[in-house]
Amino acid sequence: MTNTTIYPNTPDLAADDYIVIGLATCFIKADGEVHQVKIAEPIPSASLETLIKGIPTSYECACATTLGSILADEEPNLPNDFPPETQFCDDFAYRATAAARTYKSRSVAQSHIPQGTTKTDFNFSTERKRVLNSDRIVKTEDNIKQHAYTHQVL
Repeated sequence: MTNTTIYPNTPDLAADDYIVIGLATCFIKADGEVHQVKIAEPIPSASLETLIKGIPTSYECACATTLGSILADEEPNLPNDFPPETQFCDDFAYRATAAARTYKSRSVAQSHIPQGTTKTDFNFSTERKRVLNSDRIVKTEDNIKQHAYTHQVL
């Protein structure tokens, strides 16, 4: 069991710390069309525990591994079970170290997926699409109409 520090900013984390990386099916809007992409992203312990309970999710599978195998030499690496066209989520290294901390503070969550294995029996659904580059445009007609006396003391 090594105790090698991954980054100078994370002295509390070691290369052999447990982490779960999920393979999510997401969508990107481009030129008026929606394109499907595979994204690798760290799953914190609280999120994993809700996924285990069977809520619909965009995760096809989740791989339990170590922080050192995912962030070797400060470069992100895909788990072996993931397809080669998989992209990393934004701020992958930062999110990976944050997720690893959640498993250190709640070690019971590590029992859901044993290290070195991949869980594939999630309630996978793309009914509610995760669009990564969507813009929220608020319009005047979205405002709720209020009565004239709403803010008056009667």
